[in-house]
Amino acid sequence: MTTIIVAIFIVGYAGIALEHGLKINKAATALLMCVLCWVFYMCDAAAFIESFHNVRIAPDELPAWINEHILLEHLGDTCETLFFLMGAMTIVEVVDANGGFNFVRESLATTSKRALLWRIAFMTFFLSAILDNLTTSIVMIMVLRKLVSDKRDRMIYAGLVILSANSGGAFSPIGDVTTIMLWIKGSLTTIGVITEIFLPSLVSMAVPAFILQYSLSGKLATQPAEAGNAGEHSSQLSALERKIVFWLGVGGLCFVPIFRFLTDLPPFMGILLVLGLLWAVTEIFFRHHDEEEDASTHRVTNLLSRIDLSTILFFLGILMAVATLQEIGVLQAFGQWLNTASGGNHYLVTGVIGVISSIVDNVPLVAGCMGMYPIAPTGDMAVDGLFWQLLAYCAGVGGSILIIGSAAGVIVMGLEKITFGWYLKHISWVALIGYLCGMLTYYIQNLIF
Repeated sequence: MTTIIVAIFIVGYAGIALEHGLKINKAATALLMCVLCWVFYMCDAAAFIESFHNVRIAPDELPAWINEHILLEHLGDTCETLFFLMGAMTIVEVVDANGGFNFVRESLATTSKRALLWRIAFMTFFLSAILDNLTTSIVMIMVLRKLVSDKRDRMIYAGLVILSANSGGAFSPIGDVTTIMLWIKGSLTTIGVITEIFLPSLVSMAVPAFILQYSLSGKLATQPAEAGNAGEHSSQLSALERKIVFWLGVGGLCFVPIFRFLTDLPPFMGILLVLGLLWAVTEIFFRHHDEEEDASTHRVTNLLSRIDLSTILFFLGILMAVATLQEIGVLQAFGQWLNTASGGNHYLVTGVIGVISSIVDNVPLVAGCMGMYPIAPTGDMAVDGLFWQLLAYCAGVGGSILIIGSAAGVIVMGLEKITFGWYLKHISWVALIGYLCGMLTYYIQNLIF
């Protein structure tokens, strides 16, 4: 059965990687893969449980034991991540729908192409650490469309948005799905990931930006005034109310790590607290506006329909499918082999994982690593150890090497119609240099401190 389960996972993984060619949504593939893996697990569950958990269960008690001790445990771990993501997505939608990101466009306004490049790089870098790399990429592309009319220039800026968004998400516990997973699992702490990964992430963004600036020169063409600028909405909220919504939403996201530290509750509870507070405040604001003027379209109840449910279901399917590989012992065996083959060199192991993450989705890669390597009391595998910090950096930043290697890259590819070949020729080599420079920075940083 082990061979069959692994084969199903490999075929499903290939289907996810070839989503655009097959024209089948990766969420559908992930859900099918998940269910099939668990079905074949149940066919020989007694043997798996005896060898992996060292427990012998009577046949009539087996289904109940699996549900209680295996399925529900993995589902609980998965749902912590899913509820966190759903809450964060909703908060960002509320802020965006009420014009909270107008300041981004105003902050970027300049006539110099190179000055705009650096402003975009830093704005994207820090925004993605607070929001997430996918949402930040969408906001920045919408803003760029209002600032840059030349298609070639905008593609270079868009490439930099991908690099900066992935680099910024890597050093924040809430900036990237993979970092969120490691943080929720307890492999990383808020202080640990920020203090140790910030500088390597900054270097991985700054080096490509420095190189790409030589692709741009001169002044930007003046854009004609347009109605409905990026980020502007017809929300009836006053300027003061919009600022309150913005600071409640973005400030609330920043508060989540503090909430976890103060209460020891999982992060999704902090997100639910912020969402509940923001929801209540906006309801109070809209209560004083005329319903006939369509104020209801900006209420949280309406904005919930904008949440990307297919992405949530994809994470559910892939994380639960990876759980079966963990339950049959495949991940642990592969982890031991990888350590032996690399001679225990964690820079090599995580570096390779980062490059692979540019080809396949980094979520199952990180989920697999979490199953392969348990958290150790001390050493590189301990909480905030070298391995986990490098994994957070490599899985996040490595996805920039190819445009299909990250959610930010895929969404920008669709929005700006950037081809795989153009990105490979103009951006990939720059991203690889930044990726390696960031790893070197981490190595030097550890030598010094």
